[in-house]
Amino acid sequence: MDHEGMSFARSTELSNRLRTMVPGGAHTYARGDDQYPEGMAPVIERGRGARVWDADGNEFVEYGMGLRAVTLGHAYAPVIDAVRDVLARGVSFTRPSVLEVEAAEDFLAVVPGADMVKFTKNGSDATTAALKLARAATGRDMVAVASQPFFSTDDWFIGSTAMSAGIPAEVRDRTVRFSYNDLDSLRALFARHHGRIAAVFTEAATGTTAPEPGFLEGLRELCTAEGTVLVFDEMITGFRWATGGAQEVFGVRPDLSTWGKAMGNGFALAALAGKRELMELGGLDTDAERVFLLSTTSGPETVGLTAFRAVVEAYRTTDPISAMRRAGERLAAGANRVIDEAGLREYVEVVGHPSCLVFATRDASGTPSQEYRTLFLSELLKGGVLGQSFVVSAAHADAEIDHTIQAVADALPAYAKAIEIGTASGLFEGRPVAPALRPWAAPRGRQVAPR
Repeated sequence: MDHEGMSFARSTELSNRLRTMVPGGAHTYARGDDQYPEGMAPVIERGRGARVWDADGNEFVEYGMGLRAVTLGHAYAPVIDAVRDVLARGVSFTRPSVLEVEAAEDFLAVVPGADMVKFTKNGSDATTAALKLARAATGRDMVAVASQPFFSTDDWFIGSTAMSAGIPAEVRDRTVRFSYNDLDSLRALFARHHGRIAAVFTEAATGTTAPEPGFLEGLRELCTAEGTVLVFDEMITGFRWATGGAQEVFGVRPDLSTWGKAMGNGFALAALAGKRELMELGGLDTDAERVFLLSTTSGPETVGLTAFRAVVEAYRTTDPISAMRRAGERLAAGANRVIDEAGLREYVEVVGHPSCLVFATRDASGTPSQEYRTLFLSELLKGGVLGQSFVVSAAHADAEIDHTIQAVADALPAYAKAIEIGTASGLFEGRPVAPALRPWAAPRGRQVAPR
C-alpha cells in the first residue's frame, strides 16, 4: 500500500453531502466524522478480508470491523454464497419459514444458557424486550445497569447517559447504575430501592475488564435472592469470546441474554434468548397477561437467518475464536514492543482482550487525551490503518498485523514530539475527535475543507 500523497477529497465531499441529508452524517454515532481527524474520515466503497478501500482509492487495514460485527472478514465467501443462494427463494413471507426452525435450532445448540430465542434486527430492540419481560415477570419498574458504555438506544438506557435530551426525568430516574466487579454497589441499590429493581443488565466481560473471581457467581446469587432478572448483554462477547458468548466462558447462566453483531458477520440480525418461563410471557403457553414481545416484519427475513446459519457453520468447521486470539496477541505484543522501544509506554499502549483490543492515548501528564488520540489516529491513517480501535477479525493474517505494527512505529515520532512540547495541538489539522455520546455538538459542529 502506497500512501504517499494520500487524499481524502472525495470522501470529504461525500461526507458533506451526507451531513445535509442525514443528521450527523452517519446512521451510527460511532461512525460519525467527529470520530476521525478532520479531513481524514474515509467513506468506504468496498472491503475484503481485513482490508477496505475508500472513495478516493485509499487502501487500509481496517479495525473495529463493522463496530465488532464482522469476525470472519469482509465478504467472507461461504456467508456471501449462502445469502446469494437464498435470494432466489424469497426473502419475507406471511408465515414462518423453514429457516426460522433451522436458525433457532442452530442458536440453541451453541448457546448453553438459553431455552428459547426470538430474532430481531438490532440489539436495542433485544435489550428493551428483555427489560419488558423482566418488568412483567416481577411487577417492578426499575433497572440497574453496570457502569459500561452502552446497552440500548431506547429511553430507559440513553436517559442515563450524557446524551439524554428529549427523555423525561421520570424515565431517567428509573435507571440506576452500579459498578462492575463491585457487588456491594449493587447491594446498595437493592437496599435503596427495595422491591423495585426488575432487572440487572451487564456485559459479563468487556474488552478491557474481565470479571473478578466470584463476581458473576455473586451477581447470579444476589439476583436470585432479590427476585430480580439477570440479563447478560452478549452483543460483543457473543461469537467473539466464544461461540456461546461469555456465559460459555465463565459458566454462569443469566435469566435472559441479548445477542447481535457477529451473529451475521455484518448482516443484520440480533436475538433475545433465555429461560422458557420468561420467554413464554410473550408467547401462547402462558396464563399470565401477555407481553408484546418483539413483533417485527424483518426480524425473520431469510437473508439474515441464512447469514447466521452460515456463520454457525464457519464456527463449527473452522476456529475463528482462536484465529482472533492469535492475531490480537501478535498485534498487542508487537505494537507494545515498538512503543516500549520508543520509550512511550507511559503515554500510549495497546490493551484489552485479544479479540477486542483498544489503544490508550495519554498526554504529557499521563491523562487520557482526545487531542493525542486524534494525532495517533491521523498518523495511523497516513500509514494505511483505519480504526478507532484494534478490534481484529479472523481475517487479520500476519501480513495485516505486521503492517499495523509498522504503522504504529511510524506514528510514534509525532507522538514523541507532542509529549516533548507538551501538546498535540498543531501536529494535526482541525479540531480533536470527541466522544460519540456527548450533550453538545461542540467541538465538532461543522465540517472543514479537505486536505
